[in-house]
Amino acid sequence: MKLLLAGALAAFLMIGCPAAFAVQPDEIMADPGKEARARDLSRELRCMVCQNQSIDDSEAPLARDLRLLVRERIAAGDSDNQVMDFLVARYGEFVLLKPRFNPHTLVLWLLPPLALLGGGLALWTYSRRRREFSGTEDQGLLKLTPEEEARLEHLIAAETSPESQPGYPPIASNAVSAKTSG
Repeated sequence: MKLLLAGALAAFLMIGCPAAFAVQPDEIMADPGKEARARDLSRELRCMVCQNQSIDDSEAPLARDLRLLVRERIAAGDSDNQVMDFLVARYGEFVLLKPRFNPHTLVLWLLPPLALLGGGLALWTYSRRRREFSGTEDQGLLKLTPEEEARLEHLIAAETSPESQPGYPPIASNAVSAKTSG
């Protein structure tokens, strides 16, 4: 019971904790509107050190430099698109967490849906061939001949009561008990 209460208290305290961001207090802009723009842009930019984190979440020194650069460009009066274009020109398309749709990234955008489509087509073809093959089986192979049925019944009867079948040796336990008693 105490363990359950301790777990509930820990979960309650975690709910109240704010999300941790790597943005330092000295980076925050005085204008809340510009700061919101800077944070939105920072969430769309990849940290070149961490690679799968945004610069808003990363504590790497390069991410801090990029956050400051974004804020400098916004303070200079650049629009969001101008800031992004500046960073792409300087660091390449890789700096974007969500790459733009253009001829250079066409394979990146089209490969996942094509792979899913190819996998679905392969499964459909496999199930169709399997269904066709199961319908063309020779029905004669699935039925036993009269001789096979007789032999099967003989084997089943022998398994249930071996003493009653002629030609079967006695069970070893009977032979052992006969030797020990004599």
